[in-house]
Amino acid sequence: MLKRTILLSFFVLAFLVSSFTLVDAKIVVKYGHVGPPVHPQHKGALAFAKYVTEHTKGEIEVQVFPLGQLGGERSMTEQVQSGTLHMTAVTSGVLSNFVPQIGIIELPFIYPNREVAYKVLDDKEVKERFAKFCDEKGFVFIGYTENEFRDISNSKRPIRKPEDLKGLKIRVIESPIFIDTFKALGANPTPLPFPEIYNALQQKVIDGQDNPIYTSIMMKFTEVNKYATITNHILTECPVIVNKKFWNSLIPEQQKIFKEAADVQIKVNREENAKNRIEAIEKAKQQKVEVIILSKKELDEFRKAVKPVLEKYRGIFGPEWYDFYMNKIKYYSK
Repeated sequence: MLKRTILLSFFVLAFLVSSFTLVDAKIVVKYGHVGPPVHPQHKGALAFAKYVTEHTKGEIEVQVFPLGQLGGERSMTEQVQSGTLHMTAVTSGVLSNFVPQIGIIELPFIYPNREVAYKVLDDKEVKERFAKFCDEKGFVFIGYTENEFRDISNSKRPIRKPEDLKGLKIRVIESPIFIDTFKALGANPTPLPFPEIYNALQQKVIDGQDNPIYTSIMMKFTEVNKYATITNHILTECPVIVNKKFWNSLIPEQQKIFKEAADVQIKVNREENAKNRIEAIEKAKQQKVEVIILSKKELDEFRKAVKPVLEKYRGIFGPEWYDFYMNKIKYYSK
């Protein structure tokens, strides 16, 4: 009798402990990116995390790891694909190594302005296609973060025309489009992970780099690069991708919250970028950086130089997808 009582008490206790564990249990999601903690990309990611936590009533906690704490962009993409990382925001150029069609976002000089670019990226049909392409490679696409339109800084000379780039070692992200673009412009493109840029500039392993002027200031690249040209040559969007197995483990309501959070994230990111753009050039000048703003005629020379790149990637992406995307740009440019 005593033995049965003890055994019953044990099962009751075990049930109570497991019940409390279930009540207290929450899903912890790791979200990595390479943006610095003060960058609008990170502010957007924090807004994403906050929205998910609040709207799941604490059932899901998103932990955000900036500045490549969990690895470089390629590494984090591989981690998401394998399931050792829940999610990441990765530059579309790097993601194109896994999902080639995504690379179309970063073709050089294709957007007439930022407003048109945003309308194209937010277009329902465009997002559906991105989701389909990612799904085929084991990723779930839920939205974007962004860096910005990219500019060029260097330590050698002012850049006003493509010929001025001839022979310069320019750090680029690990993307075929970036490499081909800078080759077409006459430079020597050198792929390097983002966290390595400053040391490479300081040690003169590279002469320059391409990042939005605000990023260059924030990461102190302008300490060692005293020439900057506002080219706006490529828009760096960072698709947000989630591991497919983890995504399928979420209930539909949780998936809906993640997508809503992604919309909040890009809104915050873009708003913060808009604020920073106003201050960036003035800050660069205060740091004794020679800032060159290209005229329309000068920009046309850069556009002319990269036409072979666009022709090449029409063949790589396929005429149907390439023309579909370019027609979206034309439509929203009207």
